[in-house]
Amino acid sequence: MQWTEVEEIGFQLAEAHPEIEPQTVRFTDLHKWVMELEGFDDDPKRSNEQILEAIQAAWIEEYTENQEAGG
Repeated sequence: MQWTEVEEIGFQLAEAHPEIEPQTVRFTDLHKWVMELEGFDDDPKRSNEQILEAIQAAWIEEYTENQEAGG
């Protein structure tokens, strides 16, 4: 996985941290958790605030869908 795969990263984060409300996550933690995802192999220095915002938005969307589906 690469930083540009924001939808996939958002999905993976929702799977890995279902108890976390993504809008409350600091970018420092978000960066760390993305780096820890299985299959993620991009350069840590290639991320930036815009990418992290997009990842967080994708995660929020996934989280909201999961909440509406009842779990």
